[in-house]
Amino acid sequence: MLTLRNLGKTYANGVHALEGFSLSVARSEIIAVIGGSGCGKSTLLRLISGLETPTRGTVELNGEPVSQPHPLINLIFQEPRLLPWLTVANNVGFGLAELDGADRGRRVEAALKKVGLAKLGHRWPKELSGGQAQRVAIARALVTRPEVLLLDEPFSALDAFTRTDLQDHLLDIWSETRPTLILVTHDIDEALVLADRIIVMRPWPGRILDEITIELPKKRDRTSAAFEAAKRQLLLSLNASLQPA
Repeated sequence: MLTLRNLGKTYANGVHALEGFSLSVARSEIIAVIGGSGCGKSTLLRLISGLETPTRGTVELNGEPVSQPHPLINLIFQEPRLLPWLTVANNVGFGLAELDGADRGRRVEAALKKVGLAKLGHRWPKELSGGQAQRVAIARALVTRPEVLLLDEPFSALDAFTRTDLQDHLLDIWSETRPTLILVTHDIDEALVLADRIIVMRPWPGRILDEITIELPKKRDRTSAAFEAAKRQLLLSLNASLQPA
């Protein structure tokens, strides 16, 4: 269980990025966080990951406070951020230094197979397409078997076809170990395709405006009437989030 209690963040320059954010997330639940610029979405992920400390409130994982980077919480950024001097396989295995060579090799091989890159372990990051590089980033994040995986607009830099393919592929990978996912996105369809719940935020400071439960089976038919109805509900909420408070 991931529990966020009354999170607030004010930066040293006076920017009030987040206020009063409270949320309980069950094991294996997928949460999408959506809202306009300035509503603190990326700040929220950095607080959950332990990369930043909240000004107010707490982050707890299984009842224990998270105040620094945590071995059971991984973060995937918009850019893959692969290490250019390491091969694909060594990038994926970077966080497995505590394992012996054979065990690490087996874990890396399995992770690359899950993301469809089993034959590309010897390649260098510069030899990959954007979609392939992001698959490597997903494999690297999952190979340590995190309990919580945070995704900060991971597919926004990709073309529409690759983005749709990776959204579906992410669900396939998630279904094997079912970590908790918290996804920040600007893409309405992406939120609807992936999430069990969607958190709509209002900006300045960032705070929760609405919470929408998506009661559709995975994988979701993007052309169905139920999907379109959920999309209309989300669009209405997003429109409300952009109105003056």
